[in-house]
Amino acid sequence: MESKRTSVYENSLIWFGAGVSIAEILTGTYLAPLGFQRGLAAIIIGHVIGCCMMFFAGLIGARMRKSAMETVKMSFGRKGGLLFAILNVLQLVGWTAIMIYDGALAANGIFHTGAWVWCLVIGALIVLWIAVGVTNLGKINTIAMAALFILTILLCRVIFFGGSDASVDLSSDAMSFGAAVELSVAMPLSWLPVISDYTREAEKPVKATAASVIVYGLVSCWMYVIGMGAAIYTGETDIAVIMAKAGLGIAALLIVIFSTVTTTFLDAYSAGVSSESIFSKLKGNHVGIVVTVIGTIAAIIFPMDDITDFLYLIGSVFAPMIAVQIADIFILRKEKKLTDFDWKNLVIWLIGFVIYRWFMTIDIPVGNTLPDMAVVIVLCLIAELLCGRKGGR
Repeated sequence: MESKRTSVYENSLIWFGAGVSIAEILTGTYLAPLGFQRGLAAIIIGHVIGCCMMFFAGLIGARMRKSAMETVKMSFGRKGGLLFAILNVLQLVGWTAIMIYDGALAANGIFHTGAWVWCLVIGALIVLWIAVGVTNLGKINTIAMAALFILTILLCRVIFFGGSDASVDLSSDAMSFGAAVELSVAMPLSWLPVISDYTREAEKPVKATAASVIVYGLVSCWMYVIGMGAAIYTGETDIAVIMAKAGLGIAALLIVIFSTVTTTFLDAYSAGVSSESIFSKLKGNHVGIVVTVIGTIAAIIFPMDDITDFLYLIGSVFAPMIAVQIADIFILRKEKKLTDFDWKNLVIWLIGFVIYRWFMTIDIPVGNTLPDMAVVIVLCLIAELLCGRKGGR
């Protein structure tokens, strides 16, 4: 009997929930020194780049009905792919902790009960979401997303039509345009090793992948603009303070709690799915719950206020990874015999990783990801050409 498939609508709801995120609002506040127009341009350019990569990553898994980390093995080998599975689990544990921390901090800014209380509440709700399961979340997600949609519109009204004057220092050189683009690329890029875990379940692979990426991209841009607008027009970078000043009260708390749960659920669940690629006997749902517990404990114990270095690290790992996959599957389209290690692609990935870190020392107007991926794809094509010539002798 074929397992239940998710519709285009259900996939769209899942990724709407991923986009409505306190972490994305907070990242948006970093772009305020650019001013609204330049900041908006950086947000849009960055999301177009990141979402294009996200689409290709989701399409690979959707067509092959494989999880993200299973598709990685096709380009890097059975054992070589484990490197990325391990790195993905680690980044998802990190994201789970960061999201719970941010959500709890914001909730505590509205109702001062102690951040640790909200860590436990958010953690418990994420566990509930995982227990329900990705293919059974339709009705719950519809209700949660409708509430979030209304509440984020209220938040926009407060920020952009509240009559506040800009009070942020726009003369600061703390953020270059290229760095702002890269921070905008980083969020969709962080979902590259995750999206296939959901598109593989879709009834209509291509449509579901396209809908997921478009919905996520639009909502993510919206969250960035809310954060940037909050910093520019209210002079506040703490979203909880803005919501509290606006008198949103319970509505503000619902925005914080549900946006954190619907996003962090994807992180924890995908950590479980990726763990199955490392140890096949593990059950993804069970690991996802364990990851949530670890993330909750870490959020209570450790401060996680600045995530920019974490975002750049994710970009440096996963941008060259997906570039190799795009070259392999969409450009070269070569049937490959699955080996333990594909050393050629692993070496190219490592070069891409080093180049990305080097690009971070240069102010490139389109950020680091696009030029890094272009270099990696060209290296893949050159390597294939050289290997082909050797093989033909």
